[in-house]
Amino acid sequence: MHYYRYSNAEVSCWYKYLLFSYNIVFWNHCCGAYGPEDWDLNVYFNCSGASYSREKCGVPFSCCVPDPAQKVVNTQCGYDVRIQLKSKWDQYIFTKGCIQALEGWLPRNIYIVAGVFIAISLLQIFGIFLARTLISDIEAVKAGHHF
Repeated sequence: MHYYRYSNAEVSCWYKYLLFSYNIVFWNHCCGAYGPEDWDLNVYFNCSGASYSREKCGVPFSCCVPDPAQKVVNTQCGYDVRIQLKSKWDQYIFTKGCIQALEGWLPRNIYIVAGVFIAISLLQIFGIFLARTLISDIEAVKAGHHF
């Protein structure tokens, strides 16, 4: 949660992309690691009196329940949501934590995850093979042996 508004724009952008794509790609409909209260760890979303951010007591738009009638994503849908009673949060945001959602998603998709890891591993091994072949060819040329 700390990196959501990091001073380094690349880290912040990467983190937002990861959060949003995780919700979209896996359809886990989650918010925060363990729940929406995790956003209190972020300086912009926490509900303390020390925060002067417009996003105070809110959540990122990736936590919002999408409105099927809207064609454009409402990036301000999470503003002031956590000020309301917790019983009303379900109407506006997802209340399940992303760790819990991942623990539910992973067993259902373990073969896909394993296949992706195996494919990436094979590509890495092939790249190592090509690099070793190039190194041996360079050493052969240096030694004066021509093919």
